[in-house]
Amino acid sequence: MKTKEYFASFYKGTKGPTLEAIEYFMKKLNHPEQQLKVVHVAGTNGKGSICEMLSTVLEQAGYRVGLFMSPHVVRFCERIRVNHEEIREEELEELTNQMKPFVEEYNCTHEVKVTLFEIETAIVFCYFVQKKCDIAVIETGLGGLVDCTNVVHPMVSMITSIGYDHMDILGNTLEEIALQKAGIIKENSETIFISQEPSVNAIIEENCKKKNNFLHEIGKEDFGNLSYQNGYQIFDYKDQKQVKINLKGMKQIGNAGMVLEAIKILQHKGYTIPKEAVEKGLTNVIHKARFEQIYENPTIIFDGGHNEAAIRNLKETIQQYYENEEKVYIVSILQTKDYKTVIKELMEDTKSIFIFTDGTKEQDEVKCYVKKEELRKEALKYRNQNVYIDSLQNALTKCKKDHKDKTIFVIGSFYTYKEVIENLKK
Repeated sequence: MKTKEYFASFYKGTKGPTLEAIEYFMKKLNHPEQQLKVVHVAGTNGKGSICEMLSTVLEQAGYRVGLFMSPHVVRFCERIRVNHEEIREEELEELTNQMKPFVEEYNCTHEVKVTLFEIETAIVFCYFVQKKCDIAVIETGLGGLVDCTNVVHPMVSMITSIGYDHMDILGNTLEEIALQKAGIIKENSETIFISQEPSVNAIIEENCKKKNNFLHEIGKEDFGNLSYQNGYQIFDYKDQKQVKINLKGMKQIGNAGMVLEAIKILQHKGYTIPKEAVEKGLTNVIHKARFEQIYENPTIIFDGGHNEAAIRNLKETIQQYYENEEKVYIVSILQTKDYKTVIKELMEDTKSIFIFTDGTKEQDEVKCYVKKEELRKEALKYRNQNVYIDSLQNALTKCKKDHKDKTIFVIGSFYTYKEVIENLKK
């Protein structure tokens, strides 16, 4: 059986709060997770940007860097990279075959079966050890406390902004969600956290204190002198002047600050990371599907943000760069997301055109979209003009033809990225 077919046979979501399966695999595989030097990243939004920035800087510094992120936007192998080179299909197949007997053993003796993400995570740890990575940057899949990546003991834990997402699993309040994210804080280590709500801050601070974990808390006062030049955001962070990044949006400044803090910690731990590597990494980093311009004439920008905080960040970034432009939004939203809140946020833009779609042709259990008719119905509660429905393909074709004078935003789900790119290449 080919790897893709094998993976398709497993549940692609999450399950009850347990690390039992991943701990079982780690024991069978001689604990590869203990052989890695790890930076572990959790949070509601910003994880991917931080992982991309930090791994790019470390690679520029000459290190062999493993990077594990999700979801992928075109190919599964994007999730697992060493120095930004994707795992090859034959390598993935070899490691999958190594896992198969352990998966079968586990499923035969346990009522709750193995999920796809548990298999992926075990493969990742083995692959990074096999590739002799100097450091591994690991993004949590969901939450932190019982996320199956949470068998590592990181040199540094990084917790980004915390917001409302996956509430059916993580909790209904910010405090409950923060407790889950705080699960990656480990004994006698260090944690970077960007200051937020006082109640959320208190949870992170308390967990660090309990575990003798040194907390590096970043606040607004640590940033200054923001400016824009030739597509870059430029700012000061603490004693570092004129830091330049090419990722767009105010939130990326906070994310970059967390990366700079992580670099300081790693330098204190003996990693040689020259200033030139930091500068080159931050100005050259690419983060697919996060406010990424994917087409010219008309300008088409893709952003996979799919929760309330991400949509607010998107709106803020659009105002920052495209406030005076006429805009069209092509929107798809997964059923697992709080689409009513997302629609409410989007409808605050009273001047733009909205085209609602129900995603891609690949309607499997992961990519199950809210019907376009339902999205439009929700939008009509707030306005009754310039609100349309269409297929994703037709919406893109019409925008390229009829709205060349406008800026097009394709938003709401990372899983439409592949089909959008393929459409634009035709």
